[in-house]
Amino acid sequence: MEYLERRVALVNDRLEAVVDDVEPEELGDELRHVALSGGKRVRPAVTILVCEAVGGTPEEAVDFAVAVELVHNASLVIDDIIDRSDVRRGTASAWSAFGYGPAIVCSDGLLGEAFALLSADEQATQIVAESMVELGEGEATELVAQPTNEREYMELARRKTGALFRAAAELGAVAGAADPFAVEAFGDYAQRVGIAFQIRDDVLDATADAESLGKPTGQDAEMDRPSLVQVTDLEPAEANRRARSEADRALDALDATGVEESEALGYLRDLAEFVVVRER
Repeated sequence: MEYLERRVALVNDRLEAVVDDVEPEELGDELRHVALSGGKRVRPAVTILVCEAVGGTPEEAVDFAVAVELVHNASLVIDDIIDRSDVRRGTASAWSAFGYGPAIVCSDGLLGEAFALLSADEQATQIVAESMVELGEGEATELVAQPTNEREYMELARRKTGALFRAAAELGAVAGAADPFAVEAFGDYAQRVGIAFQIRDDVLDATADAESLGKPTGQDAEMDRPSLVQVTDLEPAEANRRARSEADRALDALDATGVEESEALGYLRDLAEFVVVRER
């Protein structure tokens, strides 16, 4: 576990340094409130682990990892505005703490800092831009044409969650100078992990208590927001089996990368197993 903690600490240190340089001070405080209030740091961990798995170092991937986390946080700010969620990660959401206008500016600031970190690499910039197109289209689809069956739900999950996970892995592979086949295979792995992550999120929203989860529960039903449980009437246990299926396909994609066994690769396997049993 110390292995992974060191890499997450590297991301947190770089993230803090980026936020500390933001001007004006008020914007920096808002970005700090959002980006440094906790979080699992799953996506940046994927970026660093993939970079190491293909022969790179954590330091080579840390800026890309922080960029992914900033994009993720920017999307959460907007999600909370749409959902009118008062709490995020056990603390006040951005709009609840600062108001709607400052929260939107905060989201813009997070995205700006992310692309500043990516700007030196054209491929990295393109990867994240494409994931944001998918994310935006997914958000728009959810607002105007909610899924009515499992196939439509899975496509929404791919766009809203899987796309940024894919970007996180592909960035790590690019940072480690992997060949195009490995970039694609790691992207496939992470996309499946992201979808499994989203399905498990739906189950937790329906079954967990708010205190242990660190955010309000029952939001999917209250907001009439599509979740696998709601769209298909699947029982939580069956939804968990769907998540397990996605995780298994992620592991198959990981095997297809053809990279040598390493500690980093082992942690990527562990992640695919963890997302389907996590309690937060």
